Amino acid sequence: MATSAQPWQLGLAGRAGAEALATSGTASTEGPERPGPLQDETLGVASVPSQWRGLQGIRGETKSCQTASIATAEASVQARKHVDAEVQTEAPEPVSLPSVPRYNSPQLAAFLRKVEAMVTRELNKNWQSHAFDGFEVNWAEQQQTVTCLHTLSYPPAQGQGLHVTGVSWNSTGSVVACAYGRLDDGDWSTLRSFVCAWNLDRRGLSPQQPSAVVEVPSAAMCLAFHPTRPSHVAGGLYSGEVLVWDMSRPEDPLLWRTGLTDDTHTDPVYQVVWLPEPRHSHRFQVLSVAADGKVLLWQGVGAGRLQLSAGFALAVQQLPRNTKLKKPSRGEAEVGATAVAFSSFDPSLFVLGTEGGFPLKCSLTAEEAAVTRMPSSVPLRAPAQFTFAPHGGPVYSVSCSPFHRNLFLSAGTDGHAHLYSMLQAQPLTSLQLSHKYLFAVRWSPVRPLVFAAASGEGDVQLFDLQKSSQKPTVSVKQTEDESPVYCLEFNCQQTQLLAAGDAKGTVKVWQLSSEFTEQGARETELLDQLASEVAS
Repeated sequence: MATSAQPWQLGLAGRAGAEALATSGTASTEGPERPGPLQDETLGVASVPSQWRGLQGIRGETKSCQTASIATAEASVQARKHVDAEVQTEAPEPVSLPSVPRYNSPQLAAFLRKVEAMVTRELNKNWQSHAFDGFEVNWAEQQQTVTCLHTLSYPPAQGQGLHVTGVSWNSTGSVVACAYGRLDDGDWSTLRSFVCAWNLDRRGLSPQQPSAVVEVPSAAMCLAFHPTRPSHVAGGLYSGEVLVWDMSRPEDPLLWRTGLTDDTHTDPVYQVVWLPEPRHSHRFQVLSVAADGKVLLWQGVGAGRLQLSAGFALAVQQLPRNTKLKKPSRGEAEVGATAVAFSSFDPSLFVLGTEGGFPLKCSLTAEEAAVTRMPSSVPLRAPAQFTFAPHGGPVYSVSCSPFHRNLFLSAGTDGHAHLYSMLQAQPLTSLQLSHKYLFAVRWSPVRPLVFAAASGEGDVQLFDLQKSSQKPTVSVKQTEDESPVYCLEFNCQQTQLLAAGDAKGTVKVWQLSSEFTEQGARETELLDQLASEVAS
């Protein structure tokens, strides 16, 4: 039977063995059951279980967490309320009516039988009438006022007593420019002058501080903005020169000039116009009209020079003769040109106003050589094709209708505005708008029957031929002292604006009401009827 030794017993046996080994050379008493020294002895296996592992066994805990329960609630609201109310007026009191005498039935019947035929005839006439065909009722209330939006001026030019001789709007309609010069008697060829421009859309516009100012060596008589380049403007001078400036370059604005050569006009330039080149519609030439009787086409070339590309000259001998017209004087060979207007329907057709008072129908395609001794680097041609009945004095302004190919207006020193048809010499109508000179006339770009005129009595007059063919619809006073208004131009982009320049050196921008900017029903048809009134 195997016995296991206790731990404390093992300890004693170990110490006894150690002591026996420590005794060197000492003989031990050998017995039959005790081995000798340094002999192996096999003892039993001792197993000692770990009590620590049992005490440090794996411990595990399981825990859980739960949020508070979600609470839901439903609610409804009804906001609409119904309220019933009744109002009852006081009971009406009977009104006593005056007694009506009884009519005489036989006499009433006789009267009705008598007028029946006449009333029926008139009713049939009204039923067949076309007087109100196409009439549209406009229930919107229209403004019938014309108000002054801006009064622009340049004090240094006014200090020299200069007049505003021309105005023009740029291609965006936001900038208005004016030329300062003189239109009264005297030699102003050596007088320095100015071309000024104001940007009306610029914040903080100062009426007496132009956005751009260009000094020019002679009195400026006219100007015109480029059709597509907003900052380019051409001008004609009293000296006969034609110049082109870039108003966006204040330090060096001059682009081209004609210079003083044999090709240059020898008299004041009264009007300049931009024309597209025949083969390059995106490129433009400058056409100038002067009192020396020449109409010249200029093209910008290098080195800042305008080069003459084509030219025309007016000679008395080559004017068309109309049997019903008084023949022009033969005192001078050249006929001074004062104004020009191009047709909106035929780019080669234009009308010239002359110092002799008669408008001329002309063409850029004319081939006949001009009879003139004026020097020129290109052959000059005779452009006149037809002569219209004259004014009582020089023609200062002409304007072709943008809505009808045969109609144009002219204004002269006799104070009259003439409405002409290209098909006849005599005017369709003649309006006396001033007891003094009439300096400018312009068709509206948006209303076929509306035009404006500038008078020598300080008025700007607006005509609506749909309302009256004899008197202006609106006449506004530009100058308080009745100084002349020399020029005016409609704004083709912002059609409610009209600029006018006067002898006081100011440019006034007038804001037109909707009456002058909204086209009415059948207006173009009425214009056609007006143009068809050709005298026999």
